[in-house]
Amino acid sequence: MTKLIGISGSLRKGSLNASLLRAAAGLMPAGSELAIGTIRGIPLYDGDLEAEHGIPEAVTALKDAIAAADGLVLVTPEYNNSIPGVFKNAIDWLSRPSSDIERVFGGKPVALMGASPGGFGTILSQNAWLPVLRTLGTELWSGRLLVSRATGVFDADGNLTDPKIQEQLQTFLKGFANFAGSTGSR
Repeated sequence: MTKLIGISGSLRKGSLNASLLRAAAGLMPAGSELAIGTIRGIPLYDGDLEAEHGIPEAVTALKDAIAAADGLVLVTPEYNNSIPGVFKNAIDWLSRPSSDIERVFGGKPVALMGASPGGFGTILSQNAWLPVLRTLGTELWSGRLLVSRATGVFDADGNLTDPKIQEQLQTFLKGFANFAGSTGSR
């Protein structure tokens, strides 16, 4: 069984990216599963907070879930042509202390996907993630999913309704599950 964890980089209830992640969890190929992690509850990174109180519980729980998974799916919004601050902040916390980076991210298969109301999907945000993920020592999967004009592919309840996007998502998930399963957790 290939076990993946996915994280949406948006806190908004009606997030297109959270909707995409929920759709992905429901479309996983046989022999694999996708758990949904959350960045909700992760405070702004502050070295003084870390020194005084240690790693917050929400961070520790997510770090352990990522470390236990065979692969990580980052579902990234695109804010001002780049990474959402709240998502980058979560990854910054997840890399603390630096001695834990290898356990959480080292060699971890990672896939990027995202949904945007614009015409280019989240290509710029996904590109901005590349040096961050390389620095953390992840094993980047070459496949990416860019869902553009995403307001037209989900219904009012956040359900994926576009059959073409559903097919692309299934193909993406099958490819990444195979990659993560063959690369395996360290």
